Amino acid sequence: MSGRLRRDFFARSVHAVAPELIGAALLVDGVGGRIVEVEAYDGEDPASHGFRGETPRNRSMFGPPGHAYVYRSHGIHWCLNLVCDEPGRAEAVLVRALEPTHGLDRMAKRRGTDDPRLLASGPGRLCQALGITGGHDGLPLDRAPFRLEPAPAPVEILTGPRIGISRAADLPWRYVEAGSRYLSRALRAA
Repeated sequence: MSGRLRRDFFARSVHAVAPELIGAALLVDGVGGRIVEVEAYDGEDPASHGFRGETPRNRSMFGPPGHAYVYRSHGIHWCLNLVCDEPGRAEAVLVRALEPTHGLDRMAKRRGTDDPRLLASGPGRLCQALGITGGHDGLPLDRAPFRLEPAPAPVEILTGPRIGISRAADLPWRYVEAGSRYLSRALRAA
């Protein structure tokens, strides 16, 4: 792997950043793989955590671009978001799935399975496999323990509705790598 995504990469609209993350490498302490599925959330989006304003829970989402916003979903699973745009805009990309390529033994131990398909397909599984917790919230993405590298070559990207939301559920802001077997769920038409 070579090159890194710097904070200025994220200082753009979430709708520009999200598709460019497909095929990029995401490692946390050397464990991770290729991003194959993300969802975009912007400040005008009623499904976004930032839609109703800043709270202690979502404060990192309002912070500078190129930082992690990590939250617990339904009190059970950690979820990793990559903050975009400019401070105060509350835009972030939810990383939903990756194709495991580095540290598979560590992922398997954390997840309790050695099936590569089940290691990081879904935001909760992904965070468990990579060891991401609330302690990662607010950390810069261009420094350890994170390592993000651009996709080495263009990949075919498909779009569709996001998963598990009730508001603005029809917006095609889910981006996936076409043909990936590591997606959290098959893509349905918008």
